[in-house]
Amino acid sequence: MPTAIYTPRVNNNDDTVRLAAVLVAIGSHIRAGDPIVDVETDKATFTVESSTEGYLLGVTGKPGDTLQVGSVLGWIGATADEPIAAEPIAPAPAEESGAEPTLKAILLLKAHGLRISDVPHTGRLTASDVERYAAGRGRSSADLAAGEKWAAPATPGHIEPFTAEQKGMARTVAWHRDEAVAGYIELAYDPQPWDAYAAEFQKTHGLLLSPLLPLVACRLAKLAAETPRINATAVAGGAYLYRQVNLGFTVQAGSSLYLVSLRDAAAMSEAAFVRELGDLQRAAMKHSLKAEQAAGVTVAFTSMARWKVVRHIPILAPQTSLMVAHSATVDGVAYLGASYDHRLLTGFDVAQVLQTLSTPVSIN
Repeated sequence: MPTAIYTPRVNNNDDTVRLAAVLVAIGSHIRAGDPIVDVETDKATFTVESSTEGYLLGVTGKPGDTLQVGSVLGWIGATADEPIAAEPIAPAPAEESGAEPTLKAILLLKAHGLRISDVPHTGRLTASDVERYAAGRGRSSADLAAGEKWAAPATPGHIEPFTAEQKGMARTVAWHRDEAVAGYIELAYDPQPWDAYAAEFQKTHGLLLSPLLPLVACRLAKLAAETPRINATAVAGGAYLYRQVNLGFTVQAGSSLYLVSLRDAAAMSEAAFVRELGDLQRAAMKHSLKAEQAAGVTVAFTSMARWKVVRHIPILAPQTSLMVAHSATVDGVAYLGASYDHRLLTGFDVAQVLQTLSTPVSIN
């Protein structure tokens, strides 16, 4: 039976919230602690995370809809096609019955690894209740913050809340740090064959801009389909091989960095890939990406050549094993690098990918 996700109370006096964004595609595999949706009120935004591993079966409503606090927000199943119960799922009555904890109390419970039933309280559970109990166990919020490297600086200043993009980056960096065993290698290559290939493609298809980067990314998508281990992530039971290639491609839009997701990219022709990726890039530049257009990435590509950068080490996208980095050409030499998850790939594996990727091959 699917596990229900319930709509949290964000502000004490608000009995409803708005569904701000769905952060993962329906049917995607998720793990406990993964962000699922953002909900908001006029005063605050809160990210709802999964309480268990499984597949996101559905979300109630669409972004902009108003939801009742305590109502079923979504469902997580053991398989991607598990049926959702026809009858409404009632909230769990045991430890979460009665008045709901305050939002700060919920956050502190999660931070301390506690359940509601662990903390003695009367009426509504508050942050003070959790603090008192945690202090009795020898752990304060200050200790916790220091342990998680979020201690406040000693120098005077003020807090500016993270933007949505910054929160997403913080989650990505935390996954890269805590989950992946990241390595990095790079390869020097002659960029002339790729430059000539892209110039001919541009002429044939009447394009205004060079399609070099999309074409290299398209080649990566095809390689990912041919070599499933680079289109995978590590899970408790072994290597989780994705059924399709969702190619992630970085887009810098002003001060915002997006990783757009071109879904089922390996099934596309070069022309279709370049066209579809162009549409995603334009949507990112307008800050109008849909949730599914920036989620579910299985392998990724990034370039900093436009800024004349010759070396950068990218952060792995969550639940991926490879991100290829393209850089500028200097004195006729260019470089392809790659961050990779050493649990799944060796330097030899990645070197082979980069060697293959350094030379264009017609894939139509």
